[in-house]
Amino acid sequence: MFKNAYIPYGGYYSSPFCKWMGSLANVNSIELGAATSKRWFASRDLDPTIIDYLYLGVSVGQKSIFYGAPWAAAMMGAGQAPGQNITQACATATTAVFNAALAVEAGAFDTTYCLLADRTSNGPHTIWPNPTGPGGEVIAENWNMDNIAADPATGKDMLTTAENVAREHGFTREQADELTLHRYAQYAEALADDRAFQKRYMFPLEVPVSRKDTKLVEADEGVTATSAEGLARLRTVQPDGIHSFGAQTHPADGNAGILVTTRERARDLSTDPQLAVQVVAYGHARTKPAHMPMAPATAAQRALDQAGLTLDQIKTVKNHSPFIANDLHLAKALGLDANAFNNYGTSLVFGHPQGPTLARLLIEAIEETALKGGGYALVTGCAAGDSAAALVVKVG
Repeated sequence: MFKNAYIPYGGYYSSPFCKWMGSLANVNSIELGAATSKRWFASRDLDPTIIDYLYLGVSVGQKSIFYGAPWAAAMMGAGQAPGQNITQACATATTAVFNAALAVEAGAFDTTYCLLADRTSNGPHTIWPNPTGPGGEVIAENWNMDNIAADPATGKDMLTTAENVAREHGFTREQADELTLHRYAQYAEALADDRAFQKRYMFPLEVPVSRKDTKLVEADEGVTATSAEGLARLRTVQPDGIHSFGAQTHPADGNAGILVTTRERARDLSTDPQLAVQVVAYGHARTKPAHMPMAPATAAQRALDQAGLTLDQIKTVKNHSPFIANDLHLAKALGLDANAFNNYGTSLVFGHPQGPTLARLLIEAIEETALKGGGYALVTGCAAGDSAAALVVKVG
């Protein structure tokens, strides 16, 4: 449990998420993330040189990732700030915040910055020499498609892990479609009143379209309208499964940034000094092979145990849901009303750019809890390798 690791209220942003092969398909995610962070710091009238250390969360390699965090810090104008790369697939953001909180708590750094930047579009293809192979045939990997298609530890694709959980727990197609439709309705609430909720934290992207020109991306791209009738017409992807394409997320591109610092510094950097956001606890888990959507519940319970809290003390719950089975299982395992969490949307709807995904969910959880008058928020989500990570924060 942490005592002196804080996120300044308003000391964060998420960009809009763009469906893959869209507006961000050809932009280096690290360069775009650094440029967006630099603009965000300027919009807050903050000097990036306040950063003592930068955690760069990237799960899909980009050109010059070898230089990673120090390169991003330099592009941001953060002076000589050092840093490190963190990658844990979908749980990259929660793990980055955890590492930042550990460093601040230990007194190693005063102010840290987590920059989460990923692009699933046009993912890299890695080739390794293989002179002993037949005819010198190289070893090749498509970073995105190959790893979505199979976990090397189990040989199973990610959808299969969701269907395994659905079968084991008796979830039905009807349950899947009903909850999916509700998730879209929750996302619609974030768009109400000219996107009032999203504008509490969302920062637009300036995307280069030529050497001289840029375009502004202010809202999510690629979210498909849905209906009960539309979902019912879709076939399930696996013949005996419950997930149609409507009941799972889409790959996306985007970035997010979160400051993690001491309580005193957080007060100075907050947009509302009366609102403190304490990083309270972290939990992790790895479930049985090929059952990835079961891991977030265990990670969430461990975070609650670390914090000395029970679920009825939590005001807001957000769960990364690449598949609707993730939410069905979290509700069943923790005794939650599935309709009562993931307010204002989730990755099932707005897309999944890997590293930034749980950062956006954490930011939305902070804002939702602030609207509720403060309290504890729980954010959890699965990651590749049948694992998961969760955070508990206290707002107010």
